[in-house]
Amino acid sequence: MARTEIKIGGFGGQGIILSGYIIGRAASIYDAKFATMIQAFGPEARGSACSAQIVVDDHEIAYPYITSPRIMVVMSQEAYTKFSPEVAEGGILITEDELVKPHSLRKDLTHYSIPATRIAEELGRKMVLNIVMMGFMTAVTGLIGVEAMRSAVKVSVPRGTEMLNSNAFNRGYEFGLGLKRA
Repeated sequence: MARTEIKIGGFGGQGIILSGYIIGRAASIYDAKFATMIQAFGPEARGSACSAQIVVDDHEIAYPYITSPRIMVVMSQEAYTKFSPEVAEGGILITEDELVKPHSLRKDLTHYSIPATRIAEELGRKMVLNIVMMGFMTAVTGLIGVEAMRSAVKVSVPRGTEMLNSNAFNRGYEFGLGLKRA
């Protein structure tokens, strides 16, 4: 696998940074890859734009900053507007279906969308929308093994929420597999 740059964007409070942490942990601890993560917050922190930038590679990573993400996950309209022009040519754009309304999509991009907020609400906690997105991203990209991601989710979420988050991951993953089959 070549160097893969990933950017996750949304607003503070959506679990953007935790999502990046989970991807990095899954890749480096459970999937025998190398990973780095850099995070960025808006000046107001909670409620303003934030992003996590992750690099995953089979080899050691000498430069941890992303230049053109091949995979972009956006969970807010502001993040879509601000970050989507950065997606690499031929890249993958993943959006939260009810919070992001894509416009002027480039023809070279592969676009996937999931109603992650609605799925999280069905599970009883809107807060797990980021974990639903992580399951979905795992299914549609195949970048990191599903068991590696499941393991990283279980050890990265607050104690006592492991089952809820595992269910959220599995729902996102199954939704992604269904979309890929269709």
